[in-house]
Amino acid sequence: MYTDPIADYLTRIRNAASAGHRVVEIPASNLKKEMTKILFDQGYILSYKFIDNKVQDIIKIALKYDKDTKQPVIKNIQRVSTPGLRKYAGSDEMPRILNGLGIAIVSTSKGVMTNKKARQENVGGEVLCFVY
Repeated sequence: MYTDPIADYLTRIRNAASAGHRVVEIPASNLKKEMTKILFDQGYILSYKFIDNKVQDIIKIALKYDKDTKQPVIKNIQRVSTPGLRKYAGSDEMPRILNGLGIAIVSTSKGVMTNKKARQENVGGEVLCFVY
């Protein structure tokens, strides 16, 4: 049994993208649902669907690929804060990914948001992952 559900979520997306899969299914949690919405809003995935199940809800994510090169839109997706070593950032020291081309997903007191939105809202929090 894995102990870091967020790392599992990111790894499933990374593996599905590198294998060229169209759809990936991931066990759902509220945090993963919020992260999925951010990935969709930022244009990293085509679509998503939350499926209610008796045992565990499922998130179905349709991955997005470049039309010409057939390369996945998500080049890299990596965990930053882990259960063993949490990484926090204040609103003034939010990380910039690829000079603003990528995003960091941050868990703040005002909910899960991108690093840019956290800077605008002037809140800090736990830096969950980088996506570019």
